[in-house]
Amino acid sequence: MNREGDFQAPLEPTFERIATPFEEFIHQQTTSGLLLIATTLLALVAANSVVAHFYQELLHTHIAISLGPWVLDHTLHHWINDGLMALFFFVVGLEIKREILVGELASLRQAALPIVAAIGGMVVPAALYVALNPSGPMAAGWAIPMATDIAFAVGVMVLLGSRIPKALFTFLVALAIVDDLGAVVVIALFYTENIVLGALGWAALWLAVLVAFNLFGIRRPLPYFLVGGLLWLAMLESGVHATLAGILTAWTIPARPKFDPRTFSKLVRELMDRFDRKTSPGYSLIHNPDQRALVQTLENGVHKVETPLQRLEHLFHLPVALLVIPIFAFANAGVPLHPEQLGTVLTQPVTLGIILGLVLGKTVGIAGSALLAARLGIGQLPTGTGPAHIIGVGLLGGIGFTMSIFIANLGFAGMEETIVLAKTGILAASLVAGLGGLLWLALVPGRPRPA
Repeated sequence: MNREGDFQAPLEPTFERIATPFEEFIHQQTTSGLLLIATTLLALVAANSVVAHFYQELLHTHIAISLGPWVLDHTLHHWINDGLMALFFFVVGLEIKREILVGELASLRQAALPIVAAIGGMVVPAALYVALNPSGPMAAGWAIPMATDIAFAVGVMVLLGSRIPKALFTFLVALAIVDDLGAVVVIALFYTENIVLGALGWAALWLAVLVAFNLFGIRRPLPYFLVGGLLWLAMLESGVHATLAGILTAWTIPARPKFDPRTFSKLVRELMDRFDRKTSPGYSLIHNPDQRALVQTLENGVHKVETPLQRLEHLFHLPVALLVIPIFAFANAGVPLHPEQLGTVLTQPVTLGIILGLVLGKTVGIAGSALLAARLGIGQLPTGTGPAHIIGVGLLGGIGFTMSIFIANLGFAGMEETIVLAKTGILAASLVAGLGGLLWLALVPGRPRPA
């Protein structure tokens, strides 16, 4: 204790460091992007070194869960892609719901430009890919260049600091959220092969239970997680990709607070007055049971003024960003590279279609659609930005990575050589798009020219 009432460290810095939810989101995405780079490099080293055999054996290790005659047996790679990534899709679902309710997609006027840009950024890349792979098994990869990796894209933009208008971050995030929603719809509609109606019926039942929880005002997360787990199991058996259970569960999480702000403010003032009256000078909180009880009551009130949607997004965003996505990257980015064959690999229709789709298609689709929409009065460019900024966002939109690799695994299931070609294209395109977007935005003048 340094002085009276100062036991560990002053509280002021903690409470002065006020960040909006969006600022926290940007910070977490930046950290995730940097960690993704590190784990991607680690996976590439593992797949192209003396430990390559051990790396592949690790991913193909079988892990089984059994309960009597019921057995769920999959490889570690499968558990990561179908199980762990359900948490990633859960957070994506929470983000989509928040954006539609209170974010940039809450009003048609705000949402028009990012929606148009995202649609253009999905249609043009897919069209370029199909132009090079019009038929046969390779055509199944048409959705790979449609996706944008929000963590990588935001992380690159943050490197430019104050040179980037804040409104451009908002535009990129809103665009990426719509992009994620598009990817979810594509996975559900086009990457589902054999439907097991019985299991799908169970999935519908569990989804109905989750909706009932919401309608009846159940706010605790545990019931949603338990039934969400059953929904995941049912969808795993149904033929529909199991990770979509994360999205559906997220959409049933309540977005209504228990207290309104005025009630919360009144409660806090009353509790703090009682807290001050119970103060024991020279002693910490652990010695004062009355103050401990008041602090606990205050914590309960904070949870009730926040919506469950807010709390769960805040709770899961960091572990998903720092654990789930890097683990996915390590398990999926380990592409064996052979320098003598690299020229041949990069000219294969699959690889070339992905590279052109992500680098050229995303830039033309996003920037072209957004600028045309602004020209037609459908929406307005973000405050403080010009056409050059939008082109830079289009380039960064070509960083596909997480969702692109995920779709490649679905589209080319059982075609290991083709998956390697697809992943090589995704890595190459993401590198070119990331560096291109960084350099482009670094050279954009501070004041935008009018469109």
